[in-house]
Order: sequence, then structure tokens, then C-alpha cells
Amino acid sequence: MDKKASRIRRSRKTRFNIRAQGANRLCVYRTSKHIYAQVIDDATANVLASGSSLDADVRTNVKYTGNVEAAKAVGKLVAERAKSKGITKVAFDRSGFRYHGRVQALADAAREAGLEF
Repeated sequence: MDKKASRIRRSRKTRFNIRAQGANRLCVYRTSKHIYAQVIDDATANVLASGSSLDADVRTNVKYTGNVEAAKAVGKLVAERAKSKGITKVAFDRSGFRYHGRVQALADAAREAGLEF
């Protein structure tokens, strides 16, 4: 099994468990140059809040979009947008990525900005 298939298998297992809880999920996806995050309501399949390192708010504040500083900025941005919509509690969906580096930095920044998970 290759690396991508293993990540997708892990992500499906995590998403199944989160859907069983019925909570909104903070889904993270990362590439080598960018990081993306969305708060998704699985009951209605709607994106409630989103942010990425491509947003103008983030790009003006960071020099490079593929590092930990950019991930922290995205985590803070997504948390602020979710809180403005009245969402404070989410389940963290790391999409099969290791909880390390940029994924961890995004999660920590979202927690500091007020999201609970």
C-alpha cells in the first residue's frame, strides 16, 4: 500500500468516528506549499467556515505559505470565522496526516483563538 492510499484509509476511519459523534468537524488538508482548513457540518454537508494560506489576510502577514507560521495564521483565521458564526465546539479531522508540524500548529492556533476540541 502506498503512502497516499494509507493516508486516505486513515482519514476515512477518522471521519466515520466523527460522523458518529454528530459534531461539526475542523478538516485540515496540507500540500507542500499551502494548508487549508474548513469547518464542515456533516448533517447538511455544508462548509460553515473556511480559510487557507491562499487567503489575502494570511498572505499579507506571512512570507512563505508552506510553513508553521502560515499554519498558525490559518488556524487563527478559521477559528475567528467559525466563532463569528456561533461555532465553538468542533471535532478535529487531520485527514490522515500526522499530528505534527503544520497540522499541530494549525490545531494549537485554533484552540488559542477559542475553538474547543
